[in-house]
Amino acid sequence: MSWGTELWDQFDNLEKHTQWGIDVLEKYIKFVKERTEIELSYAKQLRNLSKKYQPKKNSKEEEEYRYTSTRAFLATLNEMNDYAGQHEVISENMTSLITAELTRYVQELKQERKSHFHDGRKAQQHIETCWKQLEASKRRFERDCKEADRAQQYFEKMDADINVTKADVEKARQQAQLRHQMAEDSKAEYSSTLQKFNSEQHEHYYTHIPNIFQKIQEMEERRIVRIGESMKTFAEVDRQVIPIIGKCLDEITKAAESVDHKNDSQMVIEAFKSGFEPPGDVDFEDFTQPMKRTVSESSLSNSRGDGKSEPKFGSKSKGKLWPFIKKNKLMSLLTSPHQPPPPPPASASPSAVPNGPQSPKQQKEPLSHRFNEFMTSKPKIHCFRSLKRGLSLKLGAGPEDFSNLPPEQRRKKLQQKVDELNRDIQKEMDSRDALTKMKDVYIKNPQMGDAASVDHRLAELGQNIEKLRLEVQKFEGWLAEVEGRLPARGEQPRRQSGVYEAQNASGVNSCAQDRESSPDGSYTEEQSQETEMKVPATDFDDEFDDEEPLPTIGTCKALYTFEGQNEGTISVAEGEMLYVIEEDKGDGWTRIRRNEDEEGYVPTSYVEVYLDKNAKDS
Repeated sequence: MSWGTELWDQFDNLEKHTQWGIDVLEKYIKFVKERTEIELSYAKQLRNLSKKYQPKKNSKEEEEYRYTSTRAFLATLNEMNDYAGQHEVISENMTSLITAELTRYVQELKQERKSHFHDGRKAQQHIETCWKQLEASKRRFERDCKEADRAQQYFEKMDADINVTKADVEKARQQAQLRHQMAEDSKAEYSSTLQKFNSEQHEHYYTHIPNIFQKIQEMEERRIVRIGESMKTFAEVDRQVIPIIGKCLDEITKAAESVDHKNDSQMVIEAFKSGFEPPGDVDFEDFTQPMKRTVSESSLSNSRGDGKSEPKFGSKSKGKLWPFIKKNKLMSLLTSPHQPPPPPPASASPSAVPNGPQSPKQQKEPLSHRFNEFMTSKPKIHCFRSLKRGLSLKLGAGPEDFSNLPPEQRRKKLQQKVDELNRDIQKEMDSRDALTKMKDVYIKNPQMGDAASVDHRLAELGQNIEKLRLEVQKFEGWLAEVEGRLPARGEQPRRQSGVYEAQNASGVNSCAQDRESSPDGSYTEEQSQETEMKVPATDFDDEFDDEEPLPTIGTCKALYTFEGQNEGTISVAEGEMLYVIEEDKGDGWTRIRRNEDEEGYVPTSYVEVYLDKNAKDS
């Protein structure tokens, strides 16, 4: 089976077929190229997807990835990144092994095809030239034969005519002989040309064309084999990454199997456990008996008395519910005027009660009276320090000892700080050891450097290490304090310390409960400081020497009678004129003052406010 013998007369069709074969090859190259672009785009999208859901460094999200479920998700993201890398490998291998190779082969194929068909056209042109020569020789022979025949007939005519001279007859005879000779010469030339053409034609159709067509056939077969090999490579490139992709999927499965719901639940406990005991039972308050308010019942303490002259310290009061309250009432009263007044206990917000607060449960005293009682109580120094600490926390200044956190969370933060400082110390010590070795090398080999040049840096490292050690000691002391105060596992937490159990004064009991239950961080006071409760009241009062009453910004007239029955409010009578010291901040309450000792909040809808011009301008 040879194109040279079977397709000797299909030169043009072979030319079209081989061009079609090259077009198919280029089409396949384009297909592979687009496949590589898809793989690259897919890998890029996978990487972007993995990056999008990766936790940001030094953010809250990074802390959330300590749970097994989120760690499994993180492992999935990392494996997807590797999965994307394998698709990039597919793209690279297809580009180098298929696209680049076939592109180069197509160029070679085009050159080879051009050469073969050039030789074929050259052979065809040669045989066509031989044919034209044969035709010219044939026509010349035919013309000479006709001329010779006419000359012979003319001679015979002249010879038969008696009127023609002998000379004319001789001339006609010579002309006839000449034409016959020319015809013979043309015959010989035509015969020679014919033999030559037959030889060339045989050589053309049995030697040259078969050889050229055979080369074209071999070229086309190589093209077919090459495209088949490329298709095989196309599959092999995918097959080579299947084991790695399988490992990625196996790692994802392994990560999914590592999810431990029990461990995550325990980590939630460790993350949010406060270390407090649940609140106890609420005491019954008998309102049928006249009750005398004490300092512990005011807004300066979260615990309530039960009407007895000596409150039981071990009783479980409503003040113990503070972990479930958003704000401490004391903080609401004593923070900046920008803080809204505390809402009445029976309503969501003051503005939500159009008819004013609900009926009173018991008579309340003005805030200034309760505040004076608080300042004149001698054993309140701990509460005031806790108050200052709570205020500083609300202003955004977090304490260095993390005293604003519950005990368990504080212990974790302190432990993390100690570990961090120890790592810093180790880094500094490693740097110091390296510099020391460098200094020794400089001492032994002065030409390598000046040993004195590292002394300053060594001194700095020594100072840094000393500072870090002092910091570690400080935080370890706070950690020891917290660990010493935290109840052991299985041990019932105590509500109060032994020192406070020995106190009988209601003010002391109230303050102690504030230390144990206030969310402003006062529970972290050191036990050794409890003896400071005997500090004279003058030391405590000095803390408030700089406090000045708020200036008046206008006046107001009461449109209706309002019974101030809730903490922080004040009663007014219809038509009464009072001073305005704080405008309505959008919560429906206005802060007013009757005299130096009486001030509080009233509903804005109950009064008609007349602000001073300066206050309006400001």
